[in-house]
Amino acid sequence: MDRQEAARRIDALREQIEYHSRRYYDEDAPEIEDDAFDALTRELRQLEEQFPELITPDSYTQRVHGQVSKLFAPVTHEVPLGSLQDVFSEQEIRDFDRRVRESVASPRYVIEPKIDGLSIAIEYRDGVFYRGATRGDGLTGEDVSVNLRQIAAIPQKLSDPVDRIIVRGEVYMPRESFAALVREQEEQGGKVFKNPRNSAAGTLRQKDSSVVAKRGLSLFVFNMQLVEGEEIASHSQSLECMARLGFPVVPFYTLADTIDEAIDAVREIGQKRIGLPFDIDGAVIKVNDFTQRETLGSTSKFPRWAVAFKYPPEEKETVLRDIEVAVGRTGVLTPTGVFDPVILAGTTVTRATLHNQNFIDEKGLCIGDTVAMRKAGDIIPEVVRVVKHTPDATPYRLPSVCPSCGAAVIREEDEADLRCVNPSCPAQRLRNLIHFASKDAMDIDGLGPAVVELLVDCDLVREVYDLYSLEKPQLSGLERMGDKSAENLLAAIEASKQNDLYRVIYGLGIRHIGEKAAKLLADRFSSMEAVMDASVEEIAAIDGFGEIMAQSVVSFFSLEQSHELVERLRECGVNMTAQKQESTDDRFAGMTFVLTGTLPTLKRNEAAAMIEQYGGKTSGSVSAKTSVVLAGEDAGSKLTKAQQLGVRIIDEAEFFEMLK
Repeated sequence: MDRQEAARRIDALREQIEYHSRRYYDEDAPEIEDDAFDALTRELRQLEEQFPELITPDSYTQRVHGQVSKLFAPVTHEVPLGSLQDVFSEQEIRDFDRRVRESVASPRYVIEPKIDGLSIAIEYRDGVFYRGATRGDGLTGEDVSVNLRQIAAIPQKLSDPVDRIIVRGEVYMPRESFAALVREQEEQGGKVFKNPRNSAAGTLRQKDSSVVAKRGLSLFVFNMQLVEGEEIASHSQSLECMARLGFPVVPFYTLADTIDEAIDAVREIGQKRIGLPFDIDGAVIKVNDFTQRETLGSTSKFPRWAVAFKYPPEEKETVLRDIEVAVGRTGVLTPTGVFDPVILAGTTVTRATLHNQNFIDEKGLCIGDTVAMRKAGDIIPEVVRVVKHTPDATPYRLPSVCPSCGAAVIREEDEADLRCVNPSCPAQRLRNLIHFASKDAMDIDGLGPAVVELLVDCDLVREVYDLYSLEKPQLSGLERMGDKSAENLLAAIEASKQNDLYRVIYGLGIRHIGEKAAKLLADRFSSMEAVMDASVEEIAAIDGFGEIMAQSVVSFFSLEQSHELVERLRECGVNMTAQKQESTDDRFAGMTFVLTGTLPTLKRNEAAAMIEQYGGKTSGSVSAKTSVVLAGEDAGSKLTKAQQLGVRIIDEAEFFEMLK
């Protein structure tokens, strides 16, 4: 390859790498596998080594990947968080050792697993958690302190009050938590994360810290960035110190005096990786002595005293025998491939999700194909590519009608999924019943998920209106019910008939319509008939609504089944009009509040109800139109943005003063 050809190829590689890097690091939505990305970067590095005059400062090989999100406050890293040079063979490990020994004598190495997660830096002052930030571009990261406080593995207080310490670690999602999250996302018909690493990154960047708390993230620390009050001379000594302070330190690290011992340790970690409860994507080899590290120094992107060995992915071939289509609780049609049994990562695989029609088209899947399979994160089976088609292969198409109820399925704009929107679809029945009875909808006390499931299993309830036909003898004979419980449940069902219109609208489970949107509809149209007759333009004109939400409402009520559902509820005596309460005090009229952080005594929904009672509105984001930000403890980027925009900020005490 001559210089001109190399320049063209380098430009093309940089463009591809930049795109896929952004999808992986900044958007948590990778489009190619790690090994394919590694191949691109390896080719770029080899070409730049061959033609060093073509290296530019903005090349991927010369800087840390990642960008700083505008959703969180920026944090400048006192000690930069750099990347490691990847190697892919034992010979490259030996080449690394040779380069090290050219500069320092008798190096010792620490070998540790490379945890596959999101890199962060956490600072403690006087032994207390002070702040945590993502790596970002290595120099500036995102302040995610509020979310990090939700991770149980991160100590809020150290066992020994060191004056000041900054540690670097990897936030990861355990395999068990990832598998549970994928099941939940598939059931709910939402976006499904591809692997634990992107799940961890996507979770840590959530604006709602309660999401972080329930997803079971964890942490391993692997580096001491800075410490005051301790004398540390080596990496192994720093790991021991961090463990003594109460940090969860990267597991089963070993010390090696020779490169052969180091390679043996890399092999041993590779043998363990399948059985681990967390993901690793390699092993890291580091020079142990800090003085030797200083001698070795760093390039503009990588330290010369460490490399990361990347394990090759395991792939095996099998045959796609069938595609089964299931309907999730939100109506999403999910295709699942049925394969000849194949052993991957220690378990036998016969089934794997095929996600949606886009995925099937991208892979070119036909029933009878021989395909290459792997496990994403060594957990979730997935098809990587088609190896060969049969002679009579026909591209597979998902059905145009729901396999559960026969209703036509739709594909909404900007969505990949096909969806059944029939509210009477049997596959969605249980989810619809649970939602209808929930606290924020019809608030039927005593009708939780377990009781709903029992009623469905006993064939006492099929549709939500069947709840209003239940009788005491039917209930009192059920397991763990009894006469008193049956009476209480029937009383709660009867009381729900008097609920305000917005609760009924929300209880119908219209896609994209939450409790707040249901209130806006009820306030605007006053009756169920008016809501059902409203056009997309009329609904979209409501402040707080958008085109997609409006279209979802109109699509729902365009179905004959929806009309029947509403009519049957009306016949049961369920209220279908808004119970507007005329407020004599509209002190917050024309004001928009944003609530952030944890308030001392009020829950956010309680504060929001008070604001609405006095004519005000609440919003989930801060803008120039925001009147007041009500901030509690651990208020995050909303508070920062309010300060930048000069929006009035109050605490709970000031809020109570406004209510007097």
